[in-house]
Amino acid sequence: MKSYVVGVGMTAFEKPESRDRQYWDLAEEAGSRALADAGIAYGDVQQVTVGYCFQPSTAGQRAVYGLGLTGVPVYNVNNNCATGSTALMMARQFVEGGVSDCVLALGFEKMKRGSLGGADAGGEGGADFAASPVARHYGVMAAAHGFEMTPPTAQIFGNAAREHMDRYGTTEAQLAAVAAKNHRHSANNPLAQFRDVYSVDEILAARTVHRPLTKLQCSPTSDGSAAAVVVSERFAEEHGLRERAVEIAAQVMTTDTEESFASGSCIDVVGRPMSRAAARRAYEISGLGIEDVDVIELHDCFSVNELLTYEALGLCADGESGKLVESGATTYGGRWVVNPSGGLISKGHPLGATGLAQAAELVWQLRGEAGERQVTDARVGLAHNIGLGGAAVVTVLRRD
Repeated sequence: MKSYVVGVGMTAFEKPESRDRQYWDLAEEAGSRALADAGIAYGDVQQVTVGYCFQPSTAGQRAVYGLGLTGVPVYNVNNNCATGSTALMMARQFVEGGVSDCVLALGFEKMKRGSLGGADAGGEGGADFAASPVARHYGVMAAAHGFEMTPPTAQIFGNAAREHMDRYGTTEAQLAAVAAKNHRHSANNPLAQFRDVYSVDEILAARTVHRPLTKLQCSPTSDGSAAAVVVSERFAEEHGLRERAVEIAAQVMTTDTEESFASGSCIDVVGRPMSRAAARRAYEISGLGIEDVDVIELHDCFSVNELLTYEALGLCADGESGKLVESGATTYGGRWVVNPSGGLISKGHPLGATGLAQAAELVWQLRGEAGERQVTDARVGLAHNIGLGGAAVVTVLRRD
């Protein structure tokens, strides 16, 4: 059974505490926009999947009460930075499994200012690493590189960048080129947290967070929400939604295997093997390859992860990603447009909303509704969302 996204919505992504809004306010705005985009009422929704990392249990229910008190099941989802795409995946499975014809997937986050870290940081930090879900990941890093007093997520990805530079000759300028591209793209996104444009030199000159990563190569903490309405083919036909429907052609989640840890490399620990396995399976299921993809939203939590993901998705061979971004192949006028929204680095990264915001951007692109950032003749989109601990989700979206 096929599944379709027929409505998407999101709030602007903002600096934490920049406005006096509660998480349920954000969720109501994004959910209402998605329902309006689909042209349906909340009463048509049969189940709701809600993703978040920082609020207490059953916050998902509180988040959707503003949309309606219909008594439908609400599922609370937490899968670290891959939470939003996990909520979307659950919604798709309900539809494709014949359980429901219309499911709302919603993600939101209210975060704290400053670097992601500490014991409450969705399992991605904290002083007590022995009790952390990512203790094994940080243990691999510490064995190879030691442990410094810098934000732990920046540290593990920064060390992956150092390894990539040592192994393949990747340069700091190539890493900065990723951030320069995504900041440039976000200038055309009115919902992005940051819309300033920076040169490679300005990015390299910014404050170092963990060498070689500077502040402008790191995704910020953010407040925001995003949502998607997923329906069956029957529902789309009965409600006259086929013209606006975008098919979920394939969606695959993978978690860590022995390959993630066996090499002792931070490149593997932060998820390149997971992402590669998910992409390969998604291509098999959809019957499409990377050569068929027009537009990509991928998880650039740090600039190096965009390079690693190029390799995992098959845009280039291992070690060639620095040259790829430098060539202009991943921006407008190139072979693919990657992160037209500005990506996590510039659009923002409210963990529970990120994966659904990626889906929203791709739906707008495939419908031809992305305004100044529209990718010409986009028909196939790919989303990649990853969380340490670990989960990698690759979604292929297609518009007939």
